[in-house]
Amino acid sequence: MTTSAFVRPYRPGDREALDDICIRTGHNGEDSRPVYTDPGIFPVIFAAPYVHLEPDLAFVLDDGKGQAVGYVLGTADTPRFVGEFRTKWLPLVSDRYPEPTGPATTPDAAMIPLLHHPERMLVPQVAAYPAHLHIDLLPDWQGRGHGRALMRTFLRALHDRGVEAVHLSMVTANARARAFYDRLGFYEISVPDPGPVTYLGRATRAPIV
Repeated sequence: MTTSAFVRPYRPGDREALDDICIRTGHNGEDSRPVYTDPGIFPVIFAAPYVHLEPDLAFVLDDGKGQAVGYVLGTADTPRFVGEFRTKWLPLVSDRYPEPTGPATTPDAAMIPLLHHPERMLVPQVAAYPAHLHIDLLPDWQGRGHGRALMRTFLRALHDRGVEAVHLSMVTANARARAFYDRLGFYEISVPDPGPVTYLGRATRAPIV
């Protein structure tokens, strides 16, 4: 690998690469393909709607040869995003992933309701952190400062838009991700009965060094 990787704005031609990154990091930070029959559900929930609805807040790590090997994306306004997810995004994909009826008996069936219920993102305890984000890097590109560079770019973009704080939710079991966020100045937000996730937040103005 070269050392010429750099962060740049998302381009429509990156869409396939972003889907692949999301799939290969979707299961608690690991590859979702051995666990899910159709791991394409991950980008449909966690990546594609962001570049469709808010592409100006999507940034990729370019490997220096034009290939995206990581990304950070999100929204400046979670309530607005939730509304547009339901009215503009869900109609495009709901036929491919119909909502299950009855209890979820497979990993796929457990994920699909997240697609159909975007209002799950409206958590009162994080209302003071109106933006939220997702960040993922392919394994070979982790631990080399690239995640820090992506996050620095995203926070600067939020701050330039006048957004003062951002939150994220992460699978609590993903200890490596928690250590990364802790190093970048994120702190835990108390949310009653959060299930398998932890909510973290941070001001956008505080620099990442």
